[in-house]
Amino acid sequence: MYETEQEVETLQALLDASHARSTDHLRSIIHDDRRLSAADLVALLTGMKVLSVATVTARGEPRISAVDGHFLHATWSFGTSGTSAKARHLEARPQVSVAHVDNEVLAVFSHGAVETVREDDAVWGETLAHWTRHYGSSPLSWGPDVRLYRYLPTWMVGYASERERLLADRVVARS
Repeated sequence: MYETEQEVETLQALLDASHARSTDHLRSIIHDDRRLSAADLVALLTGMKVLSVATVTARGEPRISAVDGHFLHATWSFGTSGTSAKARHLEARPQVSVAHVDNEVLAVFSHGAVETVREDDAVWGETLAHWTRHYGSSPLSWGPDVRLYRYLPTWMVGYASERERLLADRVVARS
C-alpha cells in the first residue's frame, strides 16, 4: 500500500461524489451495505488485478481489452506495448473506462483518462520499482516500446455483494 492519507481522502471524495451522481438504478444495486470505501479499495486491491480497459477507435468504435493493473497511490497503473492498438487509441484519445470485476464478489467501475508515465514524472521510480518487484524483471526489458500509464478517474464506484463478508474473508481491517 503506497497511499498517503491525502490520497485516500481524495479517493473517498471521488467515490462519494460518483455515487451521489449515479442513477437511481445503480444506487439501488450499490447501496450503503455494498459500497466499498477508499480504505477498503486500498486494502483489497493489492498486487496485480486484471483490468478491463475500454478505449475508442478513431471511428468512435469501442474496444475492450484486459491488462495487468496495479493500484498505486489510490489509482490504477497499467502498461502495454507501444505497438498495440490500445496504445494508439490512448495516445489519440486518452479517455477510457476501466473495470475490475472479481466474480460476483467485488467490482470497481470507473471512467476517466490516462496519462503516460514518463521518466521525469514523480511517480516513475516508485511505479517502475513496484512493477519490477512484482514481476521479477523491469517492464522496460519486455520490449522496445513498453508504455506505462497512470489512470486519472473522474467517476468511480466500488461494489461488494457482501461487504462485511468480503472484508472478513480477505482479512481487511474495517474502515
